[in-house]
Amino acid sequence: MKTTGIIIFTIDLLKTLYTGFNNVAKENAAESEEFIKRKERHETANWQPYIGIGMMVIGGALLVLSSEKSPAEADIQQRGAGQNS
Repeated sequence: MKTTGIIIFTIDLLKTLYTGFNNVAKENAAESEEFIKRKERHETANWQPYIGIGMMVIGGALLVLSSEKSPAEADIQQRGAGQNS
């Protein structure tokens, strides 16, 4: 779960810094035996920065919650330490 939190946090940090990208698609507009006319189509993908920030909060929460020990894990660790002494 800690790895998942790190991955989500990192991806959404990049999403927040880079709020979109452009893509140019080339397609044939007309063809004949003598020539081919190509047309460029520009596509833009954008997202709002607050979406990336919200997902960073979720990833950070996963990271923090997975690093804390649950009461069961703490109990097992204490029992194991007591047996080794």
